[in-house]
Amino acid sequence: MLKDYFEFQNPVKICAGYKALDNIGVELAELGGKRAMIISDKGVEGAGLLKTVLKAFDETEITVAAVFTDVPSDSSYDTVRETAEIYRAKNCDSLVAVGGGSVIDTAKGANILASLGTDDLAQYAGAGTIKRTLNPFIVVPTTSGTGSEATLVAVIADKKKNQKSLFLSKYLMPNTAIIDPRMTLSLPPIITAATAMDALTHSIEAFTCLGKNPLSDAYATSSIKLIAPNILRVIKNPNDKEGRYNLAVASTMAGVAFSNSMVGLVHTLGHSVGAVCHVHHGIAMNVFLPIVLEYNLPKVSNYVGELLLPLAGADAYSSTAINDRPVKTIDFIRNLKDELYSAVGLPRTLGETGKVSKDKFAEIAKTAIGDASITYNPVEMDYSDALALLEKAF
Repeated sequence: MLKDYFEFQNPVKICAGYKALDNIGVELAELGGKRAMIISDKGVEGAGLLKTVLKAFDETEITVAAVFTDVPSDSSYDTVRETAEIYRAKNCDSLVAVGGGSVIDTAKGANILASLGTDDLAQYAGAGTIKRTLNPFIVVPTTSGTGSEATLVAVIADKKKNQKSLFLSKYLMPNTAIIDPRMTLSLPPIITAATAMDALTHSIEAFTCLGKNPLSDAYATSSIKLIAPNILRVIKNPNDKEGRYNLAVASTMAGVAFSNSMVGLVHTLGHSVGAVCHVHHGIAMNVFLPIVLEYNLPKVSNYVGELLLPLAGADAYSSTAINDRPVKTIDFIRNLKDELYSAVGLPRTLGETGKVSKDKFAEIAKTAIGDASITYNPVEMDYSDALALLEKAF
């Protein structure tokens, strides 16, 4: 594919490895942070991971001035405002997000409010609305899925409008991401599966949607090569440090990929089902991924076929005729879904989630038509198409 022009950036410093967390004090001090606010959730706190983070600050000159752990599973405008209020009240000067996508997005939103001195988050939705550098910001991911530690994107729910707002700016990128496999060892098997499928979807959409470019392709395919063999390996052996590390690094690479190429219709539908029916984002990705790939085949069959190599390996790729590779790729993903369902009960359909009923299809489809992710999908979708895809996913 010849592109007349593309842009690629990854200014996030990556500190990765077992006990990488030990560097957090030095990293924050280099950014000028002195009074940090840690943002997390009850699950991370209950798993004892916050204690590990706090201990890493023990012998540093950084003061942990505030700890906020009331982030819900879906970040919202209200949560962001509450976080920013505490940040200001405790005279914090930097943020440390310890958690998954919702925690990281909450921190990104709170950083907007705290840095720009406002309580009106809505005015910064969309692209190009943030005009300057924000306060020092470090992310410690506890899941291997969102890749938010390396992206310029935040998705935050506007509950009054019952929709998810997209925030897009290079200034939302964290300064540093600390990838320490110890932080994902306690992740439950079904969440491990869901978040890994989220990362896989990021890479596949990065590789097949309109914003793809040679550099994002390299990150995307490298990510897929790590996810495909390690997802079931880690589910079977949750304490596999190497497998956890591979998934964590793959998630970050997927974040770099889609932050530079954007995502498409899988995320459009996933955002909408999440907003209307509160389906976990990773589960929604798992449900819609092969269905959307089939929908997009008329425009990107060659790209889908190329994905058979990082997914299934060289032998499967070389032994499959070129024209058969796109279908084999989709079959591989469906077989993976079946294996994950058998292993941990990860829902394969909207019906299996137990949260979606067909009487919600009209609202979901209407929400999907207005989702920004559709912009980069190679095939257009209208309201009737959305309904048909929802029916197929049920």
